[in-house]
Amino acid sequence: MFDSLKSNPLYEQSPKFVYIDGPRNNNDIRLIDEVIKIAIKETDNVIISPINKGLGKSIIDGVSEILNRYVKAIIIEDDLKLMPGFLGYMNECLDLFESDKRIISVCGYSLKIKPPKDYSSDIYFGDRASSWGWGTWIDRWNKVDWNVKDWEEFSKDKKAIREFNKAGSDLFAMLSDYKNGKNHSWAIRFCYSQFRKRQWSVHPIKSFVDNKGFGESATNCRQKYNRFKIELCNGPLTISAKDRNTTVNNDILSQLHRYHSIPLRIYSRIRRILNI
Repeated sequence: MFDSLKSNPLYEQSPKFVYIDGPRNNNDIRLIDEVIKIAIKETDNVIISPINKGLGKSIIDGVSEILNRYVKAIIIEDDLKLMPGFLGYMNECLDLFESDKRIISVCGYSLKIKPPKDYSSDIYFGDRASSWGWGTWIDRWNKVDWNVKDWEEFSKDKKAIREFNKAGSDLFAMLSDYKNGKNHSWAIRFCYSQFRKRQWSVHPIKSFVDNKGFGESATNCRQKYNRFKIELCNGPLTISAKDRNTTVNNDILSQLHRYHSIPLRIYSRIRRILNI
């Protein structure tokens, strides 16, 4: 992650904060010590938890702390490879859409899509935020209900559940698992807030992020097969005022929804079970 991020022209002038979670068990201690050694070479701002908070609480606590200080922030997990134009794109979009309350986040990751022939923008609006290299603003972040207080009402509303699952057939199940203590995902609660507030996430047509976190040692993506296909953006992306007028494109949304469809998820699950 650091090696690829250094290819970005804005790397040196960007304030960097590294949050390192505590060990889950004794086997993690040596690995965490190695991570600390890498982190302190890049920044003096290394925050180490004495206990294992888990990904959800670690992200919520860390992002909240940084946003309270800087108002907007870019969040990168340690298993991502970033293209040279990532920081430029992220900063430009965070500036351009800062006052646009329709937008909950800016995402550097994009699934491989084929834009319609008459589509002129290098960005698009999605209905499901990505946690693989993203950014947001304090006013959007502070309005997320991390406790999902309306769960009882929502979980009985079949129409609302169907609407929520349009962005991914796995969404309601993941939110239900969170409420039942089966996961501690911050991202599913963030996506639920996006749905409830009818907000959008900004994505580049070609991805600035490649997720290298698939494999047996991964926390959440242990399968070798990755159903999420991408086309990487190898050059800079210039964002201009005209991109503020980008509108939701239903053709692009349909392509995005296919990646989270039931048939593709079943195929992915079979390959995971067979370890292929």
